[in-house]
Amino acid sequence: MPEAEDELIPINVWLAGRSYRIRIHAHEEADVRKAVKLADDKITDLRQHYGGKDDQDFVAMCLLMYAADGVTDPAHQAGATEQVQQMIGKIDAALD
Repeated sequence: MPEAEDELIPINVWLAGRSYRIRIHAHEEADVRKAVKLADDKITDLRQHYGGKDDQDFVAMCLLMYAADGVTDPAHQAGATEQVQQMIGKIDAALD
């Protein structure tokens, strides 16, 4: 049986006006919620500057911006790439 810290807990997060139920390790909750808030704030900012697009466009633009930051800033490249991959995995799992 896995240790308690390895168990996944379900949480609900809001991103771009939609609720997503994801499963994470309990010790990651604060960081995941912080990442969701940062992404949601960026999407809100994009909405204000680029009207007339739908939320999927803003989510894609936000993801591209974070991914590009990881590629263009070598000091953060490895960590950012891993974080983006983890978030993509969690989003995929939540959507399944």
